[in-house]
Amino acid sequence: MSQNLEKLRRLLAELFQLDQADLDFGIYRIMNQKRDEITRFLDKDLLPQVRNALSEHQSGDQRVIESQLKEAIEQAKGLGIDPETSPKVKELKAKYQSAGDPAALEQEIFSDLTNFFRRYYHEGDFLSLRRYKEGVYAIPYEGEEVKLHWANHDQYYVKSSEYFRDYTFKLPSGRRVHFKLVEADTEKDNQKAGPDKERRFMLCESNPVDIKPDELFIHFLYQPDPQKRKQSDHNAAIASGFVVPLSHRDPAGTAGLFDAGSADEGNPLKRALQAANAKEWIEELSTPAPTEKNPDRTLLEKHLTDYTARNTFDYFIHKDLGGFLRRELDFYIKNEVMHLDDIESESAPRVEQYLGKIRALRRIAHKIIAFLEQLENFQKKLWLKKKFVVETNYCITLDRVPGELYVEIAASDAQREEWVRLFAIDEIQGDLHTPKYSKPLTVEFLKANPFLVLDTRFFDPEFKDRLLASIQDLDENTDGLLVHGENFQALNLIETRYREQIKCIYIDPPYNAIESEILYKNEYKHSTWISLVEDRVALSREVLSCDGLLCVTIDDYESHRLRSVLDRVFFDENYMATVVIRNNPSGRATTKGFAINHEYALFYSKLAQSSEVGRLPHSDSQRQRYDQVDEEGKPFEWENFRKSSRGSDRPDRPKQFFPIYFDEAHHAQRIPGMEWLETSKSWRINEKTRPGEVAIWPIDDSGVEKVWNFGVQRAIAEVCLMKVMKRDGKYEVYKRKYLREEGSLPRTWWDSPAYSARDNGTKELKEMFGPLSPFDFPKSLHAVKDCVLICSDAEDSLVLDFFAGSGTTGHAVINLNRDDARDPGGAASISSSRWPNTSIPSSSHASRRSSTPRTGKTASRLAAKAPATSSNTSG
Repeated sequence: MSQNLEKLRRLLAELFQLDQADLDFGIYRIMNQKRDEITRFLDKDLLPQVRNALSEHQSGDQRVIESQLKEAIEQAKGLGIDPETSPKVKELKAKYQSAGDPAALEQEIFSDLTNFFRRYYHEGDFLSLRRYKEGVYAIPYEGEEVKLHWANHDQYYVKSSEYFRDYTFKLPSGRRVHFKLVEADTEKDNQKAGPDKERRFMLCESNPVDIKPDELFIHFLYQPDPQKRKQSDHNAAIASGFVVPLSHRDPAGTAGLFDAGSADEGNPLKRALQAANAKEWIEELSTPAPTEKNPDRTLLEKHLTDYTARNTFDYFIHKDLGGFLRRELDFYIKNEVMHLDDIESESAPRVEQYLGKIRALRRIAHKIIAFLEQLENFQKKLWLKKKFVVETNYCITLDRVPGELYVEIAASDAQREEWVRLFAIDEIQGDLHTPKYSKPLTVEFLKANPFLVLDTRFFDPEFKDRLLASIQDLDENTDGLLVHGENFQALNLIETRYREQIKCIYIDPPYNAIESEILYKNEYKHSTWISLVEDRVALSREVLSCDGLLCVTIDDYESHRLRSVLDRVFFDENYMATVVIRNNPSGRATTKGFAINHEYALFYSKLAQSSEVGRLPHSDSQRQRYDQVDEEGKPFEWENFRKSSRGSDRPDRPKQFFPIYFDEAHHAQRIPGMEWLETSKSWRINEKTRPGEVAIWPIDDSGVEKVWNFGVQRAIAEVCLMKVMKRDGKYEVYKRKYLREEGSLPRTWWDSPAYSARDNGTKELKEMFGPLSPFDFPKSLHAVKDCVLICSDAEDSLVLDFFAGSGTTGHAVINLNRDDARDPGGAASISSSRWPNTSIPSSSHASRRSSTPRTGKTASRLAAKAPATSSNTSG
C-alpha cells in the first residue's frame, strides 16, 4: 500500500472513529452498524474507484502525447539530432510518463484528499477554516453590511459537563452489576478545569463494593488524580482486582482466583472480594470479551470502558456537515488543486489531465462526505429530538395538602430529614399551644406548621396521584417550574408549551474570563462560548412574548461578542440599553493594573414597538426630594415650569411661549386671554395685566427665550397647581411634580451598595449553606430582582432563566411575589429562602410573577410545570 493511501486511510479511520470499536452506546452503536460498509470502502473500494475515475481520461491523454512524441522523434532524426538529447523529446517523454502512470495521479489524489479532510477536521469536530491561499483565510460573505462570523458558527455545542448516571448491566446468569458514583468533584458553571486537575473515575477504596444476593455494587469516585494517570490505566487497575490470567486457573476456572500471586495484594477491591468470598462474581466478570486491539479484555473491563467514556463525552455537532464540506471542497479545489496559471500555460491534453484528476478527486471526496454526513445528521437528529421527561415531582405547602394524607407525610423519615436540613424544624421546642418536634413527626405538628414545603419525590406514585388529584386546575395553580437538564434540551422541551408566553428572560451565562472559563475544545475559546450562547438564546426567543424582554449579564471579557450575538438573534433595532452595574465596590485586581468594579446587563426586546420597560422602586434619596404633600396626602416636589431640556427654545415650540400673570398681593396666577397668529407663529395677548400683576415669561437667566413645559390649554387647566416664587430677585413659576408610585425609569448606571455580589450574593448563600457554599460567583439578589422588574413589571407574567445556577432568579421572583402580596407596586425588604436542587448550571428555571401563594414544580433532568405548589421534573 502506498504511503499517501495509508495516510488517507488512517485519517479516515479517525474521522469515522473506527478506533472506538470497543464502545457500544449512543452514536457509537450507529457507527458500529456502518462500520463494515465504511471499512469495505476504505479497504476494497477506494483505490479501484480512483483508478476507474482516472482511466476515463488517461487513455486519451496517452494517445495524444504518444502521437506528439513520435512526431518529435522523427523531426529530431530528420535534423540529424539524437532524439535522446532533444529537449522537446525529453519534455514529451516526461509528460507521457506522467500521463501514462496512474500511480502518480493516484498519489496526488490521495494526498489532496488527506490535506483537505485533515484541514477541516480536528479532535472530532469539523471547523470552518477556509484558506484563500497559504496562511490566509477567507470567510463566506453574502453582501451583508456587517457580519458576525466565528469558527464554530455552524455547529451545535454540546456542553462539556458530566452527566452522572448509575450504570447497570446484566451478567449471563441474570444477576446485575451496578456502578455507583458515591462522590464527585465536578466543574462548576461549565468552567474549564486546569491541566493538573483532570478528573478520573477511580475506585472508592474506603468502600469499594457492596454485595447482595443477586446484585453487586461497585463504588466510584470522580476526582483529580494526583498521579495524572489515564482513565484506561484506572480501568485496568480496577479490573485486575477481579481477574487473573487464564494460565493461573485450573480447568474448572476457579482455582487460583484467591491465590496471593493472582493480583496485587494492595488492591482494595480484591481484598473486599476475598473477605466476601465472591468467587461466582469474579468468574462471571472474568468472562472474556476480547477486541482486536485488546485480546485480553474481560466483560468487566468492557463495561468499565463504556461507563467512563459515557460520562465524559462532549462534542460539537455540525448543523449541515454535508453542505459545508462540499462547499469547502469546491473552494479547496479552485484555490489549491487547480492552478489557473498552469492551465493557461499548458496544452489541451495537460488541461484535460487536470480536469480528469479533479473529477476523480471530487467523486471520491463526495463519497467520503456522504458517509460522514449520514453519521453527523443522525447525531443532529438525536440532539434536536425532544427528550423524554423521566421524572416529575411537585413541591407543595402543607396548607394545600388534604388532611387525610398527613398520617403518611408524618411517617416519612426522608421528608422529615429534609425539613430538618432546610428549615431546622428539630429546633422547634413547642409550648402550650404548639407541638414540639419529634421523631417520627405527628399530625398535630404538621397542622401547626402549614407552610412547610412537601416534596413528592419522597413518596410513592400512588401518594403523588392522590395529592395531585386533590388540586383543582393544577396547571393554573403551578407558579414555578425547574427543569434539571442540559439547557438547550430544556428549552427545546418547553418551546411548544410556552411559545410566546414568557415575559422576561434573565440569564447569567458563564463569563469565560480566566477564572471562569467554560470547557472548550480545539483552542477556540471565544468561538465555543459564542456557539454555546447563540444557539440557546436563539431557541429562547421562540418562547418570549411579543412584548417580552431579555436581560443578559456579562463582563468586559465577552461583552462585545455577546452584543454581536444578540444583535444577530434579536436584531440591533431591538436593542434597548446596556446597564453598568457596580457589583464589586472594592474592585477585583487584575494583572493589567486595574481593579474591576463593574459588570453589564444588556437588555433586548423581541419587538421594540410592542415592549414597555418596567419601572424600579424609588430610592430613599429620590423619595426625600418629594417633601411636599397635597390636599389628598400625595407627595410632590416643586419643579420649575420653564422647560430646560432639549427642544426648549422658543423656535422649537413657539405655542408654548406665552406669559403667566402673577398677583403678588393675593399669591394668585392666571393665563391671560390670547389668540394664535399663524403668520407670525406667536400669540397675540388680548388681556393686559391688572393692577398689582406682573407678566412672567419663560426667559432664563441668560436672557434666552425658552418655553413652558405645557401648552396654553393644559396650563389653564392646571394653573391652580402652580406656584410663583422669587429667586435671586426674579419671579419663577413652579408646578407640582408628583412622585410616580409605580416607580422611576431605570437608569443605565447602578451603583447602589445593594448590588454588591459579595455582600448580597456570596454572603447570602453562605448564610443558607454555611461556609462551604456550593456556588461560585453568585449574583446580588437585589440586582437580579431589579433586572426582572424592568423586564416583567406585570403580575402573573412568566420569568425564565436557562442558566439557573444557584437559583437567584427564582429567589428574586419569590421575593417579588411577596412584595406584590404585601404592597402592590411597592418594594419591601429581602428575605432569604432556600432553593434546593439547582446546582446544575445547565438547568432552566421558569417562575410566575403572582401576588398569591401558589404551587411550584421542580424538574431534575428534564421537565414539566409547577402549582401553589412547585414542581420539579427530570429527563
